[in-house]
Amino acid sequence: MRTLFFLAIIISSSVSVRGQDDDDYGGSPVGGGGGRGNPDVVPLFTELIYSRMSNLTDSFTGEISQHLSFCVKDVQKDWNGAFNFSSKLDFLANCIKKTNGDLMQRLCTAADIKFYFKSFYENGGKGTNYLKPNKNCNLTSWVSGCEPGWACSVGPNKKVDLRGAKDMPARTLDCSPCCEGFFCPHGLTCMIPCPLGAYCPLAKLNKTTGICDPYRYQLPPGKPNHTCGGADSWADVGSSSDLFCAAGSYCPSTTQKIPCSSGHYCRMGSTSEKRCFKLSSCDPNSANQNITAYGFLLFIALGLLLLIIYNLSDQVLTTRERREAKSREAAARSARETAQARERWKSAKDIAKKHAIGLQTQLSRTFSRKQSTRKAEPLKVLGQPSSSATSTGKKKKEPSNLTKMMRSLEDNPDSDEGFNFEIGDKNLKKNMPKGKQMHTRSQIFKYAYGQIEKEKAMQQENKNLTFSGVISMATDTEIRSRPVIEVAFKDLTLTLKGKKKHLMRCVTGKIMPGRVSAVMGPSGAGKTTFLNALAGKATGCYMSGLILINGKIESIYSYKKIIGFVPQDDIVHGNLTVEENLWFSAKCRLSADMPKADKVLVVERVIESLGLQAVRDSLVGTVEKRGISGGQRKRVNVGLEMVMEPSLLILDEPTSGLDSSSSQLLLRALRREALEGVNICMVVHQPSYALFKMFDDLILLAKGGLTVYHGSVKKVEEYFAGLGIHVPERVNPPDHFIDILEGIVKPSTSSSVSYKQLPIRWMMHNGYEIPPDMQRSAGIDTSVRGGGSVTGTNSDGTEEQSFAGELWEDVKCAVELKKDNIEHNFSKSKDLSERRTPGVFRQYRYFLGRLGKQRLREARIQGVDFLILFLAGACLGTLAKVSDETFGALGYTYTVIAVSLLCKIAALRSFSLDKLHYWRESASGMSSLAYFLAKDTIDHFNTLIKPVVYLSMFYFYNNPRSSIADNYIVLVALVYCVTGIAYAFAIVFHPGSAQLWSVLLPVVLTLIATQQRTGILKIIANLCYTKWALEAFVISNAERYSGVWLVTRCGSLMKSGYDLHEWNLCIFILIVYGLVFRAIAFFCMVTFQKK
Repeated sequence: MRTLFFLAIIISSSVSVRGQDDDDYGGSPVGGGGGRGNPDVVPLFTELIYSRMSNLTDSFTGEISQHLSFCVKDVQKDWNGAFNFSSKLDFLANCIKKTNGDLMQRLCTAADIKFYFKSFYENGGKGTNYLKPNKNCNLTSWVSGCEPGWACSVGPNKKVDLRGAKDMPARTLDCSPCCEGFFCPHGLTCMIPCPLGAYCPLAKLNKTTGICDPYRYQLPPGKPNHTCGGADSWADVGSSSDLFCAAGSYCPSTTQKIPCSSGHYCRMGSTSEKRCFKLSSCDPNSANQNITAYGFLLFIALGLLLLIIYNLSDQVLTTRERREAKSREAAARSARETAQARERWKSAKDIAKKHAIGLQTQLSRTFSRKQSTRKAEPLKVLGQPSSSATSTGKKKKEPSNLTKMMRSLEDNPDSDEGFNFEIGDKNLKKNMPKGKQMHTRSQIFKYAYGQIEKEKAMQQENKNLTFSGVISMATDTEIRSRPVIEVAFKDLTLTLKGKKKHLMRCVTGKIMPGRVSAVMGPSGAGKTTFLNALAGKATGCYMSGLILINGKIESIYSYKKIIGFVPQDDIVHGNLTVEENLWFSAKCRLSADMPKADKVLVVERVIESLGLQAVRDSLVGTVEKRGISGGQRKRVNVGLEMVMEPSLLILDEPTSGLDSSSSQLLLRALRREALEGVNICMVVHQPSYALFKMFDDLILLAKGGLTVYHGSVKKVEEYFAGLGIHVPERVNPPDHFIDILEGIVKPSTSSSVSYKQLPIRWMMHNGYEIPPDMQRSAGIDTSVRGGGSVTGTNSDGTEEQSFAGELWEDVKCAVELKKDNIEHNFSKSKDLSERRTPGVFRQYRYFLGRLGKQRLREARIQGVDFLILFLAGACLGTLAKVSDETFGALGYTYTVIAVSLLCKIAALRSFSLDKLHYWRESASGMSSLAYFLAKDTIDHFNTLIKPVVYLSMFYFYNNPRSSIADNYIVLVALVYCVTGIAYAFAIVFHPGSAQLWSVLLPVVLTLIATQQRTGILKIIANLCYTKWALEAFVISNAERYSGVWLVTRCGSLMKSGYDLHEWNLCIFILIVYGLVFRAIAFFCMVTFQKK
């Protein structure tokens, strides 16, 4: 209030000083004397008065900047906008004539202005029809000049100190109506000039209402000779709207009002008319222009642009994929044809050899051994007549590459020299110079498929030795060996914290490289817990015993780059194709310096071995949108780990939901991995007998996590037979053993062992130390619960806890579990994997490419988001019209709520839907920072586009005075801010809770930001992002109001606590909030993730 009061004093004092200066011209014809009323002197005197008034600006600049800086950015600009009468001084000249030269004696002094605006702001910043009694207007002295629209003079030839701010001069003489272009407050007897944008004519009595139009005051009762005067008040637009130039008209001066012409529009308080845009229609007396057509054009243009971008991107990706598929199919066809030709030549050679051996046997009956030996050499060549003939005819016709290769194979079938570049040479990379290695797509695919066909041929040749040619392939130099990981565990025991319950107990054994181990057991046996313990994922438990990696006590996480873990659930990106899922895993997890050709070979080999060729270009699909079959999805889930060439591969029920043939196909692929030295351990439920025989080792667990058997699959039946447990005919051995452990089937009568004693028997068989409580449980008293799930005293000896005690134990257990998860996520271990995977920036590129494809395939969802925002902008723009009194604060309040709510809910999808995928990828060693930055980068598209969509309706329907550029910048900062908040909600809360918070927070914070702020509430409001967004909107609009709006602008900004200079600060704070919440979201993501 004090600052606006100071503004009014300065404005009025600048005019009042003219009266002080005029005393120096007291003898002028105008100022009194013989020349009074001379019209020739009036223009000169008018210019002199105005020039002296204009020169006073410099003397008030410092004080205005100090006290009114919050609502005045450019003092000179705002001064000129309100009181630059240089082009229209008619009202001054007319007033001088009307008052017969005593204008200066009628102007208000600083004391008068102070008194007026003090009463004005004591009324809460609103106008008032009542002023306190003063020197000139009180109960004993109430002259006509005290009435609204009238003023009096101090008397002729009396000097007035118009700068005096202490005492009002006695001004009660020669009372008359206020001059046009001035306003005379009720209760004061002086005049104040009206600012530009105001219309201050003399009032006319409306005999019907008794009101002096266009103002709101009435004639005083009991004074029949009193007439209507001039304007009576200048305050905020809500209190003195009759002073403002009406909407639909413009006022070039304070005494002139002109209706707006056709094709133009005039807002309230305008000093000139503005031309309407071409596509808008403006009738005469239009207060605003209808520019909604531009909004629709903008939205349509944006939609077309996005559609073009989408189609072009989709076309580029489709074309690239089509070319790759074409090159791949050509390479595969060439490799198959070459392999088939190779087989035909080898078959022909074998027949020729047999024929030669038969001839040699017949000839040996006649000739001696020495002669037959001589004959054998030419006969060997005899078996290859086509090669000789072809070589002699080489000069006539150049043979093809395929013919050359076949001849070399015929000469030496065990050599790979003929396996040239066309289908993949193992010495290719040695022979080719660096920098020129298979840089084309076709060459890379030919190399990859050539190697695959070669491996198939090797498997076929060695089938007669062992399953899949194990012996020959294991010693073949072509198969690349990997770093081996042997995992040994001794007395491994896991105890649940808080509950003191054993999840696993006294498990001892070893899983070895090159072997496929199966973990079986009934439900509750701790199979998945066992795998989690091996993989270092068991949290919330006390673990005792030893886990040795290659005979050393090392953290399993030191080898996480070469360890693959296949979860039970199929955590696969449904909006990517099979090949895209596998390729992404390969690029991020294979060695960074591995040639692209080898990466292609790895991926193609996995696709081929898992039987995914037919669906490689199909989307995996989700629950809502059907894709590939469940079995194929399960194989993709396994393939994600196979493509990174692990040394240890752990699988949790990979065959669940698969039929027998699919399970065998998967296990063949895994056995091929085992040939390269991979240590494979998997949980299996009820495998068929054929599948069971494909495993090397078996780990059989009983309930409570106790070992029943750990050894070769071939010896399991022999071991149980030694205990008197025989497998009946036509019964699957693993099913029979699990039924016994479940208690469904009892051991044979010849066996004296119960199913509860089987773990003890295994420990006794291997000479392991047996804990005392397990010895007691294996004794005569079989009523005690088996499996060692409870230690210490039995259940009969324990006291039942109270409800409060159980609740406290549950809280402690939950806290311990959360603490373990956090410690587990931040635990660091040295890298012993000897594999250098791609760095953060390269992974960022990979994540960015993957997310770009996913967003293109989710274009419909994006379109729905844009449509909802579009409709919200149209509704709010139509319903929440701009209020000049609050500079559109109401519409902007709704905008902050709507944009915050809609953009937050949409941004939740960025992290809510991919939590499981992130946890899996992060646990495998992928960069969390690259993942987060890529997500955020992709969302910047929405940050830039969504404000345009919203403003295309809201701005063009609402049509505020602020520019669309200012509104766009504020919205961009707001969307960036709320997107960061949404990230934090999506990561910390479950999807349902995150949505509730996203709806509740903007509403509550906006209510706080719009309340009267004092004390603690002001501090809280300054912490709300909604306050800064709303302030940025309002001040960008308020800055466009000048002239007669100056008091309204300062009053409204002061009431709201806003500052015109803080627009950049508001934008900066919104961006800082966005960055801070992104940092919080990232911290929570890496802290509370589940590995």
